[in-house]
Amino acid sequence: MEILVYVPQNTSRLHYIFDQICGELLGFKVKFTSKVENFIAFQGVKFSYAKNRLGNEVFIQQFGLLEEQGISDVSIIVETWEDLDVPCFFRVSNDSDLPFDIFSASFYLLSRYEEYQPHVKNEFSCYPFEESLAYQKQFLHLPVVEIWAAQFKAILAKKFDLQPTTSKYSLQLNIAIAEAFAYNHRGFVRLVGASFRDIFNLKFKSIYYRIKSILRLSKDPYDVYDELILFARKHNISTHFFFQLSNYTRNSKSISHHKRIYHKLIKSMGDYSQLGILPGFEAIQDIKILSKEKKRWQAIVNRNLNSSLIKNYGINFPTTFEFLNKLEIQQDFSMGYPNQLGYRAGTATPFYFYDLSLEQVSKLKLTPYVMNSKLLEKANFSGLEAQLLRLKSVLKKHHLPLYLVVSNADFSEDYLKNKLFKLLDKLS
Repeated sequence: MEILVYVPQNTSRLHYIFDQICGELLGFKVKFTSKVENFIAFQGVKFSYAKNRLGNEVFIQQFGLLEEQGISDVSIIVETWEDLDVPCFFRVSNDSDLPFDIFSASFYLLSRYEEYQPHVKNEFSCYPFEESLAYQKQFLHLPVVEIWAAQFKAILAKKFDLQPTTSKYSLQLNIAIAEAFAYNHRGFVRLVGASFRDIFNLKFKSIYYRIKSILRLSKDPYDVYDELILFARKHNISTHFFFQLSNYTRNSKSISHHKRIYHKLIKSMGDYSQLGILPGFEAIQDIKILSKEKKRWQAIVNRNLNSSLIKNYGINFPTTFEFLNKLEIQQDFSMGYPNQLGYRAGTATPFYFYDLSLEQVSKLKLTPYVMNSKLLEKANFSGLEAQLLRLKSVLKKHHLPLYLVVSNADFSEDYLKNKLFKLLDKLS
């Protein structure tokens, strides 16, 4: 179904956010016109986006962010949209059919406008969640862009006969494999070194499991791949495995990327799941290293690399995405905060990376996650479970996907594995 939008001025920002809101979220084929006579003559679904209303059409008043270029010091006042009891910002006049500019507000969140502005970086030289507007105004846990869009659709539905939503709630696990095995296949020198280190640190439990794994008396604790695949199939959960292929460094300690057993594992997972790359810490900082890791992945899998995930280190925004875009990786699954539950960009739906430094849309699609299992190191599990179950009801209401980031290591101990499987069962 087509939708015609009257706009006095066309910009790349405007095209980008209208394609996401009206196209991706609401399912319209978006067309624009700056001619009033064409807008009036059009008999289908339409609305105007301008400073002033033309007549009695559906009208959304511009705040002005989409007509600008570059980064400016934007003054933001967050208010409560009383009809929905959700936060909103970029308020406009009462003449508008929405109390705020949904398109400017959504662009601010999706473009990560605030991350281009001066801020204090965290220990990984990344943007800290505490600096974000959504965290400070307590709406980080909500997919506000979709909630806003649903209300906008309801306003359009009062005037036009609209098609029902066909999408539905779904759960996807993005599984990071930084270390394919805890003990096995690591080589004699690393085996001896790790054993002495455990003895020195009095980690007798680790020594016990290492001996059992090496003697094949039990499975390697990180070898949970078949179990994950079977569980996901049973509960209708999509999976996407991301394998690390870095050189051995202080930050990257998986088995050698040359080992045939590792190649076999990666290929076997490709028979049951989508595959992507987990860039090493050094690759995130250096595009040449990232390019090498991409070539390794493609040589092993024998297909083009289309997806990536950064789990533990955070995103060096926008540099990380600029690297991925230059290397023609089509989709990244890192849009979230590793140490905080919530929606970094205010949305649960994949969207394209808009490069504010170039004022253009890239070909890199960003898939937001709401929880990274790195949170389990500090957060209360029961509290996280309660938040996720509340979120599930919101996502089901708005027919949205739920993306979670975990690792094979999270399922290595029975106690946590059982808790995670019970949670995933409830979320599926």
